[in-house]
Amino acid sequence: MRKKSGRKGTGVLGKTVAALGLAAAACGGEIAYFYGRTMKRGRAKTERTIKMAGTDWSQYMPLIEERKAAMLARPHSDVWQTAFDGLKLHATYFPAQQSAGKKKAVICFHGYTSQGMSDYIGLSDYYQKRGFAMLLPDARAHGASEGEYIGFGCLDRKDALVWINWVIGELGEEAEILLHGTSMGAATLLMLSGLSLPEQVKGIVSDCGFTSPKEVFTHVLHTMYHLPAFPIIPGADLVNRRLAGYGMDECNAKREVEKADVPILFIHGSADTFVPTAMCEEIYEHCASPKRKLIVEGAAHAESYYKDMESYEKALTKFMEETMA
Repeated sequence: MRKKSGRKGTGVLGKTVAALGLAAAACGGEIAYFYGRTMKRGRAKTERTIKMAGTDWSQYMPLIEERKAAMLARPHSDVWQTAFDGLKLHATYFPAQQSAGKKKAVICFHGYTSQGMSDYIGLSDYYQKRGFAMLLPDARAHGASEGEYIGFGCLDRKDALVWINWVIGELGEEAEILLHGTSMGAATLLMLSGLSLPEQVKGIVSDCGFTSPKEVFTHVLHTMYHLPAFPIIPGADLVNRRLAGYGMDECNAKREVEKADVPILFIHGSADTFVPTAMCEEIYEHCASPKRKLIVEGAAHAESYYKDMESYEKALTKFMEETMA
């Protein structure tokens, strides 16, 4: 009888182990699938990001095409720099088209799965008419820049320092620099704000920035895929630490702005479902430096400028008058 009972126990144990093995394999598959689609170059697709963000860009295409043609007609050149970890980084540089009495530059940081020459076509008109030189970097693992793993601001903030120093070298010590970021680019700058910055950096504009990759992807899993964060997010975090060298909440914008001393203008759309407006409010409350905020009613993700151009430009102008006077 004992022998028979032993076989039964062994059978139950074997089935349990097998079930756990299948569950672990399934979880591992989910983690690998999520990680590949979100964190690796080539598999994180622009089209999928636009679909998740839900912004209807077709209504703005006539204006975007018009401004793109005008932008590309101006003198511009490719710039290459080396990142802290040896990656070759690319940017496009537009010299100032008119003298404004000062050497002013804006460095524009694009969003997730985008590239430097995509996100600031509309705003190019605003900045270039006001005598700004423009530098539009491609984030690591985006555009013409090297890299396999997306930095989500955690690594990109170090790359931002490279571009700031390049502009100072190009324009001289008297340069006045504004940093403008959208979505992941905004998160990059908010994370950067906690570091010691050159005195030439006069202000940061954060348009729909998020707190950290961990928190924004937890939100996406809950609201768009109706999935729990566990075990996907902790699993992806472990994988990312090993492959990309950083944790998904290792650098969090709301913690970094507590150390900021550079003025920050926060802009967000009230109808943003990809990066919820609550994230902007949370980061704003944590921000220790001089700050302003503009919430654009009815604007979806990264849509604020096109939804209410007048309010956006008015907020920018006011912010620059206070920080670059």
